[in-house]
Amino acid sequence: MSRIKGAFENKKAFIGFVTGGDPTLDKSLEFILSMVEAGADLIEIGIPFSDPIAEGPVIQEANIRALAVNTDTESIFRLVTMVREKSEVPLVLLTYVNPVFKYGYERFFARCKEAGVDGIIMPDLPYEEKGELADIAEVHGIDVISLIAPTSNARIQMIAKEAKGFLYVVSSMGVTGVRQEISVNLDEILPQIRAVSDIPAAVGFGVSTPEQAERIAATADGVIVGSAIVRIIEKYGMDAAKPLYDYVKSMKDAISRA
Repeated sequence: MSRIKGAFENKKAFIGFVTGGDPTLDKSLEFILSMVEAGADLIEIGIPFSDPIAEGPVIQEANIRALAVNTDTESIFRLVTMVREKSEVPLVLLTYVNPVFKYGYERFFARCKEAGVDGIIMPDLPYEEKGELADIAEVHGIDVISLIAPTSNARIQMIAKEAKGFLYVVSSMGVTGVRQEISVNLDEILPQIRAVSDIPAAVGFGVSTPEQAERIAATADGVIVGSAIVRIIEKYGMDAAKPLYDYVKSMKDAISRA
């Protein structure tokens, strides 16, 4: 069984996001391990990028902080290697097409496999244009995670049929960031997915409270939290490990009640 599949096996998954290198690479390692100890089932690691078009202000600022301490793609691979020395938690990189293209598709995915990456999310990769890149990723055993947005409509089943790892269901229009209301109609989207695939569907973009997480997990297979975690890191800096543990535990407990 793949590590990603294991994250959803017989349970609802909590997926936490950190921007690698914010505030330092060693602290990212500490924060990831703290979240895993608190119950996180899968970790997304953002590769810092100067133009993260899908991100709201919170994660944009995290990218700036990480870039300011010279975190680059190779740094993130070192971070993954460090996590792998301590944990078998599934690891998914979040990045954009340009950094992967610049690194070289073949070289990038070979390095992913070597370091211990399980999957990759690229918000700016159109489904129709993923062909060559996805084929190279598959050769190296890396799942390219597909996103389904509220506007996907007729494309939902087409995307779901070919999805790998898990489906990232975007909860709201716009960029990432904490939201008071989660607008996605899961009762509409999830049956369409499950009609063509048994791939797990996790919901992200804007989820921040235990109440939201419990409500989403009642129907979805997982809950993804990014900006709320990054805000804790922004607030507590080097001392964020304990607040992150407490927050992730509260979210995982809520999901487990669903």
